[in-house]
Amino acid sequence: MGISPRFGTLLTVLVLAGATALGGCGGGDAATSTAEAPAAIRLGALVPLSGTNAQSGREMRDAAQMAVDEVNAAGGVLGRKVELLVLDDACDPGTAVVKANDLVAQDITVSVGGYCSSATVPTLKVFRDAGVPMVIALATSTDLLVPKYDSIFLISGTVTAEGAFAVAAMRRMGSKRLIIVNDGTSFPVTLGRTTTEAAAKPGTGIETVATHELSQGAPSYARLAKQIVGEKVDTVYFTGYYGEANQLIKDLRTAGFDGRIFVGDGATDGPLLTGLTAAQTKNVYGTALMVPALMPSLAGWSQRFAKVTGRQPGAGGPEAYDAVTVAVDAIKRAGSVDHAAVRAAIAATPDLPLLSGTVKFNPDGTRENPVFLLLEVRDGKLAEVPAG
Repeated sequence: MGISPRFGTLLTVLVLAGATALGGCGGGDAATSTAEAPAAIRLGALVPLSGTNAQSGREMRDAAQMAVDEVNAAGGVLGRKVELLVLDDACDPGTAVVKANDLVAQDITVSVGGYCSSATVPTLKVFRDAGVPMVIALATSTDLLVPKYDSIFLISGTVTAEGAFAVAAMRRMGSKRLIIVNDGTSFPVTLGRTTTEAAAKPGTGIETVATHELSQGAPSYARLAKQIVGEKVDTVYFTGYYGEANQLIKDLRTAGFDGRIFVGDGATDGPLLTGLTAAQTKNVYGTALMVPALMPSLAGWSQRFAKVTGRQPGAGGPEAYDAVTVAVDAIKRAGSVDHAAVRAAIAATPDLPLLSGTVKFNPDGTRENPVFLLLEVRDGKLAEVPAG
């Protein structure tokens, strides 16, 4: 893939510094040319490039960079090139705050990252204090809305919409007794809560029997699986991420649970099905955001992505690409990199066509028309369940 965006930035800084130094020693025209070159417009992205969610972070990084490269190939923005600075937040709240401050120090115009809500939430104040608007690609927890900042915009909607979508699917399948399992972090907890609220509405016929919390990264959930079997439910909805989802599915099936297992969108990418047998994946479903391989409408984009990266795109890439598209469009319409002007332009985004369909933001920064897919495991792979 060549030099990473971060190291490319450092190299650019060193080259410019060297050119300036030479100019001070009589470089003449070369120094003047360097000084006159307009500075790049910087976008910043915090994504998990290490830890169990690194695969998703890689998809986000590469798709966002592809969007930036395409913008630059078309002439840039406001007569300037666009530069993407990508830092690893490891889906860790403390790390995310440190890296957010690093991005602010590098004078970014818009933040376009955000995968794990638990790592994104503590960065809100950092970017807010710096005046940097945030186009959040994938984090969807309603915790993101708690500060009521007018500078936060969610490409993927919120867990409220996903919870209602999940309950509607469970109801069609005849679910009656539901258990929610989360991992104690922001997105999984809030998705579980909104699912419970959706199930409690009149007419669903679904009772949420209990909510359980597991520990991230544990080698086994056998004890929890045995408890769930004893609670005699027909559906389990795990709202966390794919590493824990994979182990929980194994342990539930080993414990004798043969009902429906749903997983949230944080688990429908990455190695969810690694090492699982056909029997273990029977009646496994997922509520997902965009999955390029399952969406004919993204065929052209997927081909471009494969040509650039040498691999087929996974989940997470389209939303990251869309986040850059929204940011660049707003900068164009603002005619400036002034944070306040760009923020206002994002808020006024006029039904902009994206990979995920046209986008328009509500006053609270949520998206009017978030996209969700219902998936099921068929022949060892996730496949879309037609709407109905």
